[in-house]
Amino acid sequence: MTDSNRPLRVAVVGAGPAGIYASDILSKADLSGTGFDGVGIDLFERLPAPFGLVRYGVAPDHPRIKQIIVALEKVLSRGDIRLLTNVDFGTDVTLEDLQRYYDAVIFSTGSIEDARLEIPGVDAPESYGAADFVSWYDGHPDHPRTWPLDAERVAVLGAGNVALDVARILAKHADDLLPTEIPDNVYEVLKASPVTDVHVFARRGPAQVKFSPLELRELGHVPDVDVLVDPEDFDFDEGSEQAIASSNQTRQVVKTLTDWTLKEGESTASRRIHLHFLHAPAEVLTDADGHVSGLRTERTRLVGDGTVEGTGDFHEWDVQAVYRAVGYFGSPLPGVPFDALAGVIANHEGRVTDPEGGSLPGVYCTGWIKRGPVGLIGHTKSDASETVRHLVSDAAQLPQASEPDPQAVLDFLRGKGVEVLTWTEWETLDAYERSLGEPRGRERVKVVSREDMIAASRRAGAGEA
Repeated sequence: MTDSNRPLRVAVVGAGPAGIYASDILSKADLSGTGFDGVGIDLFERLPAPFGLVRYGVAPDHPRIKQIIVALEKVLSRGDIRLLTNVDFGTDVTLEDLQRYYDAVIFSTGSIEDARLEIPGVDAPESYGAADFVSWYDGHPDHPRTWPLDAERVAVLGAGNVALDVARILAKHADDLLPTEIPDNVYEVLKASPVTDVHVFARRGPAQVKFSPLELRELGHVPDVDVLVDPEDFDFDEGSEQAIASSNQTRQVVKTLTDWTLKEGESTASRRIHLHFLHAPAEVLTDADGHVSGLRTERTRLVGDGTVEGTGDFHEWDVQAVYRAVGYFGSPLPGVPFDALAGVIANHEGRVTDPEGGSLPGVYCTGWIKRGPVGLIGHTKSDASETVRHLVSDAAQLPQASEPDPQAVLDFLRGKGVEVLTWTEWETLDAYERSLGEPRGRERVKVVSREDMIAASRRAGAGEA
């Protein structure tokens, strides 16, 4: 047991919901009997702004989900958790560095890459990962300011909420996004889009999709966009009936989809979203120059337990672009054991494990980088509780930091020329973004350039904001 009589020093790497929830839970943990007098938490973020997936992974026309930021802001504004943004783990600071200044490190870096889809033609220029597209329309500073929206007919592959978000943003008229915090450059590109039809393909049936009922119903309320569902794509097996009977969410999704199949009359909107079920992507078709010219799918059939098999019946669809919304995948971190097959940090219940399966002392993880990209944002709370519980139980045996003074890590980073931003700088950037929206009747306009974000954050010190 330690006899330091100082706070337990913990670094949390990744300031999205998972990292903030873990920090909040840890800040309230009972450390009696560990030898530490309370806890001091530093929350690191690679980008100049916090909030991770809520800021850069939620569609701009979903402000109700973005209200989660309000709750996260309350946690960080208390002042007992120190936010340090614009610090890149692996470049500005390593695990070995952090272990000098902290007794424990929690990684909460999420899953931001697109999962691979291994079909012919998938690497064609007009075949895009949904994660990249979402980052673009959410103004992620690491992504280009433009996006090639040249296609009239587009395919979206996937059966989850991300697929719905991508389809909705592609089909929605740009002017209907103006009340949101959509970046100006994104609005201009969407405004010029010639799209008329967006086709969403799900490999399994209506009872197996992962759409949330509210997200699906919202699709039917997009102005001047019709949602079309082919009754021939509807089929239910015993596994489907069991899913419908056991899940209210599945029942609601199936009812909404069924209602759409019963619509009569031709589409009158200028844009359409087509939902196709029991179609597995087989090949992205390309022309002689290698550009996308279509999509080939294989009709599937349910086999009784809710899974499907191919039928050998292929269909070709005239599309000029393909968006893959088949899931996210985690990225390895330098010096941290990684499970390349699962796309997560190697761990057992949040304790990071070495190649032999033993725990790596003082190193933990939480969120999607711990368990994979499944579940909603709220699920990260219970996930963080498990990780924090293990950290607290390990506290007395942790290898202690050699330089635990909170100023030491700041001196180290600034000595390397890292422009560390704090909660105060974030508040300044937040106020600046809101000021950009005020003259236009908008809540805010998101700044998308890293350089502009840093400059706006620093205006507080110059008395300009």
